[in-house]
Amino acid sequence: MGILAWIVFGGLAGLVAGYLMGGGGGSIIDIIVGIVGALLGGFIMGLVGHAGVTGWNWRSFEVAVLGAMVLLFVLRLVRGRERVRGRG
Repeated sequence: MGILAWIVFGGLAGLVAGYLMGGGGGSIIDIIVGIVGALLGGFIMGLVGHAGVTGWNWRSFEVAVLGAMVLLFVLRLVRGRERVRGRG
């Protein structure tokens, strides 16, 4: 896929992941998280021996959304810890 396709694909995945996770950090943040999450999802799938993001198809979209959801989860854990530290 070309860079523009990655941006659109990851952006859509990020928006869906933000929606499924109960709201993300806003549309722009969700799009950025989706792009990075698509790469993360492809990497994780490669580690377990499966194909990652292979093109513009439903399986790749599921991998991208899953990667974005994992990334959103980790970011929320980190942000939660920062908020707790800031109060003390």
